[in-house]
Amino acid sequence: MMLDIVDLLKSKNAETVRREDTFSAVLFNQTLECKELVEEAFRFEGITTPASIENTDENIRRHVRESSIEVVLVDLNRSQNVAKDMERISHLLPNHASVIVIGSEDAISTIRNLKQMGFYYLFWPITKEELVDFVKHVYENRKKQAGLGKNRIAKKVAFWGSKGGLGTTLLTSEVGLILSDLKNSSCVIVDHNFTGGDIDIFLGIPDFEKRSVQKGGLTTSMDFSYATSMTKKVNDMLSVLSIKSSELNELELKEYVRIFATELARQNNFILEDLSRSVNSKQDLLYVSQECDIFVLIIEPSVSSVREACRLIAELDKIGSPLRCILVMNYTRPEMSATITRSEVEKCLGQKIDIVCDFDKSAGKDIIEGKHIYQLKTALSSNLHKLTGLILGQQMIPTKRFSIKRLLKGRA
Repeated sequence: MMLDIVDLLKSKNAETVRREDTFSAVLFNQTLECKELVEEAFRFEGITTPASIENTDENIRRHVRESSIEVVLVDLNRSQNVAKDMERISHLLPNHASVIVIGSEDAISTIRNLKQMGFYYLFWPITKEELVDFVKHVYENRKKQAGLGKNRIAKKVAFWGSKGGLGTTLLTSEVGLILSDLKNSSCVIVDHNFTGGDIDIFLGIPDFEKRSVQKGGLTTSMDFSYATSMTKKVNDMLSVLSIKSSELNELELKEYVRIFATELARQNNFILEDLSRSVNSKQDLLYVSQECDIFVLIIEPSVSSVREACRLIAELDKIGSPLRCILVMNYTRPEMSATITRSEVEKCLGQKIDIVCDFDKSAGKDIIEGKHIYQLKTALSSNLHKLTGLILGQQMIPTKRFSIKRLLKGRA
């Protein structure tokens, strides 16, 4: 009887060890050779075989969001530029998963670039033993909360209006909706208006209330869960962080919101900072230059807006910021009301305008009716999709223009 009990205990201990060594993984494969080796290696080691899915952006978008997935293997053996391809799909990958890239590109720069993005790199060809050892090493890092996964934080995008009333909150909201609804990227919109604003109208949130914070609310135990509790869900992949206080002044509220944003960046793909207010200071610009990756500067075709934009660009140059700048000219009134032309704006700023949003007289009515611009078939909607594409690093395909003379000549 004693022997049976000992055998039973041994059996339970062995089962516990096996359960601890079990983890969920998925392989997005480009080549049959890689798929077969990965599956064989996992079976050989007694690890649950990962689901194997063809490596396409759409497949990654649909399958990788499961919270149970701990390790993602990405086969890029057919890639012409491994780092560039991973940068393109990075917004599709959840920050909670460890990502192992398998590729045949033998370059130090590839390893360095992937490491900066928080991805592991395994050079192909490999043996089963090498793959198993590498995967185990990555999994051990996960259990210790160490390794490259810790480096993966959200891309921070600052939407900055050169003055008030330029539609900055609208653009921020629509880009957040596109990224979350169509690009399957987890996003948080950070509202920097602590006293009012219309972000709830643009996002379509009924009965919206900013979260209240009090003095002494931030403690050393403040973590991702606490920061998440301060947000309001818009959809499964999009939340908004909007706070207020009767005790804290604006500078203190800015400090609070930045700490929350830092925590939220650990588990999201994008942090979109809505800096639409006209009271943004030089300190705000310094924060953006140090903490953000992309700077979306929104202007209108007016002398005051362009002058302020020139000042902002000069300040960023003085700081030496590595920000990637996207320049958007938004017509909030009919074009005939403009006091300066597009070519004059570009000459003053010394750079081309990336996106021009023409005046849309029906946009206000659509928003009041609860519609989202990105879902409509309008010129403004098309430009919002182009802006999102630029943020994602996608190349814009120029629209072909046909002159009337050439068309008539062709018919003759």
